[in-house]
Amino acid sequence: MNWKIQKLMNGETIVSKEPGNSMLPILKSKQSVVLQPVSWEDCKAGDIVYCKVRGNCFTHLVKGKNARRGLLIGNNHGGINGWTKNVYGKVIEILPMS
Repeated sequence: MNWKIQKLMNGETIVSKEPGNSMLPILKSKQSVVLQPVSWEDCKAGDIVYCKVRGNCFTHLVKGKNARRGLLIGNNHGGINGWTKNVYGKVIEILPMS
């Protein structure tokens, strides 16, 4: 299990940053965000969450919610990653680039 998931599951708020441009212009590549532990039930469309979809971990947008399937996860350019209930953290702050 990766360290981010471990800390979030232990109830810790963490700072994370990931490479990639799939969340532009909301997040730049390697821009730090503050993640607070959350369950998928407490999320809504438009939230940015740290989750696992088909074995891959992402900080991506919640596109939809379904009581049976969980959250529909996608990037900020119309891409869809899939449905998941494996949601560990929610972005509560986007930190300025250093």
